[in-house]
Amino acid sequence: MKNEKAKIITITSVKGGTGKTETILNIAGLLSQRNLKTIIVDLDLHSGVIAPILNVKADADFYDLANDISNNHFNQIEDYIVKYNDNIDILASPKDPRMAYKIDPKYITVALGRLNYKYDVILIDTNHIIDGVNLITFDSSDEIIYLITNDLMDFRNMKNMINIYEDMERTNYKIVLNESINQGGFSDFDIRTILNHKIDYTLPKSFHLHGIQKYVENGEIPSLDKSLSKEKGIEVLNHLIDDFLK
Repeated sequence: MKNEKAKIITITSVKGGTGKTETILNIAGLLSQRNLKTIIVDLDLHSGVIAPILNVKADADFYDLANDISNNHFNQIEDYIVKYNDNIDILASPKDPRMAYKIDPKYITVALGRLNYKYDVILIDTNHIIDGVNLITFDSSDEIIYLITNDLMDFRNMKNMINIYEDMERTNYKIVLNESINQGGFSDFDIRTILNHKIDYTLPKSFHLHGIQKYVENGEIPSLDKSLSKEKGIEVLNHLIDDFLK
């Protein structure tokens, strides 16, 4: 049993197609290289792909966990966790997306409480929908990372979120611009003008891994490949990790 609570980091977006899942996997890989015990909690309950993309078979998932808690059948959190490697575990999203509607968001808090002293870092993957699941997740997070692309819709939606955080006087979020996904052609000046807020980190265009399909097919995490350690995007993610582990 660990003596310190885990850092809870949520990776989210303001629309789909921003490279969120690939980013969370790369962050998990880099944490693993630091020998930090990490669990990825897949709370993209309708369309989570963490377990399938890593080619791991989850005998139980978040729906099973919530259902067992509600029916007093819960024994231990380990019964719902699948191992990827020595430092990375996974709590999978429902295999049947219809089960997502049957999950009471209050069980997110219960699950995180059970995980808190077992891991160094809890990485949470979410979708971009502002619902009860995400609201509870955000409230439980030490840091929230918004991954956006060079796209006007991303900027407009992110601006709305910035306004919401300002109204709540919350500052525990970072904005990461993923330029490796080619979309719009807005300049840095344009982006700052639209958002009226800084971009905290930028994943460069060069970070588009041409062989990404190879990793997906093999159930591998790109950042665990030592040949990629000098990639600029890997360096950016390491700086981001240094930031939220401070």
